[in-house]
Amino acid sequence: MRAGPSQEEIRRQNLGALLRFVHVRGSISRAELTSELGLNRSTIGALTADLAAVGLVSEEAPRETGRAGRPSLVVRPSSELVYSYAASVEVDRIRVARVGLGGVILDQREAPRPRGEAIEAVRPVAEFVAQMSEQVKPQARCIGAGIAVCGLVRREDGLVRLGPHLGWLDEPLGHALQDRLPDLLPQVVVGNVADLCALAEHTRGVAVGCDNIIYMYGDVGVGAGIIAGGRRVTGHGGYGGEVGHMVVNPHGRPCGCGSRGCWETEIGEHALLHAAGRDTAQGSDAVLAVVDAAARGDATAQVAVRQVGDWLGFGVANLVNIFNPELVIFGGTLRDVYLAAAAQVRSRLNSIGLPATREHVRLRTPKLGGDAALLGAAELAFEQLLADPLG
Repeated sequence: MRAGPSQEEIRRQNLGALLRFVHVRGSISRAELTSELGLNRSTIGALTADLAAVGLVSEEAPRETGRAGRPSLVVRPSSELVYSYAASVEVDRIRVARVGLGGVILDQREAPRPRGEAIEAVRPVAEFVAQMSEQVKPQARCIGAGIAVCGLVRREDGLVRLGPHLGWLDEPLGHALQDRLPDLLPQVVVGNVADLCALAEHTRGVAVGCDNIIYMYGDVGVGAGIIAGGRRVTGHGGYGGEVGHMVVNPHGRPCGCGSRGCWETEIGEHALLHAAGRDTAQGSDAVLAVVDAAARGDATAQVAVRQVGDWLGFGVANLVNIFNPELVIFGGTLRDVYLAAAAQVRSRLNSIGLPATREHVRLRTPKLGGDAALLGAAELAFEQLLADPLG
């Protein structure tokens, strides 16, 4: 028979639970922590003292309580002193941020993405990290870095197995960045952008309190971040969620993955621009231009938006039938397509979705907007610390 957890194991679990709670919820009183975590006051006091001793949280008296008696101390995450770097490698640009514990973006930079192998993308990321590190207080502590990338990422080591719209194949992105900055970055973790956007929205965005969500992310390609039962669904190797390569039209257009009629050939950036007769245009600004033209009465643009919206609803209805989510979120360029074609999406969902799976599902846009990828990458970097704050 296996012995139960030791007192030290229980203490470490409680430290992780408390730090995670403060990280997600922000400033909170000891009294509220006692109630939320189900621990007694002396235990909460000891745990917060331990976390404060290693600089992960701070404690101070509330400014005003309006109540008689001794006020409960307020526990705050040490956002300025404990941080990670976060990067989002996108088709047309690279964004890098320094994110403090508690999900606070402290600094942010961006640049066009250099074409070529992953090592070319690492260069501006490393330069931004080095620049931002010069502004950090001497006593501050870097946990590491997280990178969100559009592509198939191997969970065990962060290898980008395939980034068709980046032109990447088996690129060791994380190792390349850590090799570039070994003294600044204790660890580098890499994840798929849709997965990390879903993680961010679930942690501190529109999906807080929802344990079954699908985050649809679109640009040139299409992917989904899926959370079921409160846990990310990434598959055996980390490649789950590639819904853009679900074949919906076997006689459709060729896809960059080598197949034909994939969902992204019907709802991705190129599909909308082709239907609108703007094949030479590209990028999110071009997508917005079509959506804006449709809103102003351009008949060709309206047909294009309706067509893509219909295919968007077709695929979403199938995902709703499979995963039974509470919430479907449309991010990236799909946010603008959804807002312009919500009627088509909902109509398709109502006609294809099973009544039991569709009746409670809500369709939403992200609360965190373009910051979702960066905040999700930071969450990935913080995971080890939150699991074992004293490890």
